[in-house]
Amino acid sequence: MNPGSNPEDASQAPVRGGSRARLRGLLRKEFYQILRDPSSLAIAFLLPLVLLLIFGYGVSLDAEHVPVALVVELPSPDTASFTSGFQQSRYFVPVFQRNLVEAEQALLNRRVMAIVHLRSDFARRLRQPGGAPIQVIVNGVDANTARLILGYVQGVWQKWLQREALARGETLAMPIQLEQRVWFNSELRSRNFLVPGLIAIIMTLIGALLTALVMAREWERGTMEALLVTPVTMREVLLGKLVPYFILGMGGMALSVGMGVWLFGVPLRGSVWVLFAAAALFLLAALGMGLLISTVSKNQFVAGQLAIITTFLPAFILSGFIFDIGSMPRIVQWLTHVLAASYFVAILQTVFLAGNVWSVILPNALALLLMAAFFLGVSRRKLRRRLE
Repeated sequence: MNPGSNPEDASQAPVRGGSRARLRGLLRKEFYQILRDPSSLAIAFLLPLVLLLIFGYGVSLDAEHVPVALVVELPSPDTASFTSGFQQSRYFVPVFQRNLVEAEQALLNRRVMAIVHLRSDFARRLRQPGGAPIQVIVNGVDANTARLILGYVQGVWQKWLQREALARGETLAMPIQLEQRVWFNSELRSRNFLVPGLIAIIMTLIGALLTALVMAREWERGTMEALLVTPVTMREVLLGKLVPYFILGMGGMALSVGMGVWLFGVPLRGSVWVLFAAAALFLLAALGMGLLISTVSKNQFVAGQLAIITTFLPAFILSGFIFDIGSMPRIVQWLTHVLAASYFVAILQTVFLAGNVWSVILPNALALLLMAAFFLGVSRRKLRRRLE
């Protein structure tokens, strides 16, 4: 020993070196386990692929190509001009019916979603002071779609009035002129709204489900007890579990972002680095939730069910992924504040559609950081108590 050296430092050096060697061994063991177990790779890469394809192509909040029955009791140039607006619109697929009874039967059988009825006196009353009424009957089972259809019908009606006024060399008298500007999602594509939010759902499943199942599997097989009789510390065990699945989760994140941008054409207006930094914070919180679930249950089936019920379902319903949080009852809005996915969805939709809006990103990122620290800290404490 060199003169003046501290004996404590000398004794700690091999311990630190042994700790690094043990951690490398745990990481190598976990990566080998991932390669031998295809289910982990399927959750990390196949699950995002399937969910994105389903939601990207199969789910839409837009009402397009809506079948609508057109009932014209007395055809005329005016009725032909009006119904041509439905034929030229991408929102409607017009179906001409001979009378209102047939149209109502088609509505009952769900062959059409709405009826536009022009009475026999349409052309005559059109040029009278009171104007000609148009009857619109909409299937209101899906209230959101019904509201959209009514708005589209009114749009066709307004455009037709403007065309008629221009053809007569007149100006359509409108008390209010509406000048529309749509920010952030000018195409009004629901896919641009759904795909970023879906990434949060995918990350929730990857983080919480993977760690919950992996830790439960270790308890089921008895390998956790065998591991704990070795000189490894609990910190090394947790790091050995977190690091591989953190890498898997970030790989799933990269796959999801790539599919969203290049396959579905969702714009990414913010920084990729900001996006992945926020994803890393959220993934740590999700991994912490998975570890916490594994301390409650040592059975894989129960752990999987708990992960879905406590993480996936709340994230799907309450995160703002589909349903607007501001439209929820006040007590439910309070519940969203303890849901990590709601903060991540806000960051994702902002970075994808609006850019680096720091007034949105920073508070939500701070919330994710606090949640990650909380769940990881509680998981380590709970696991230590369970072992003792």
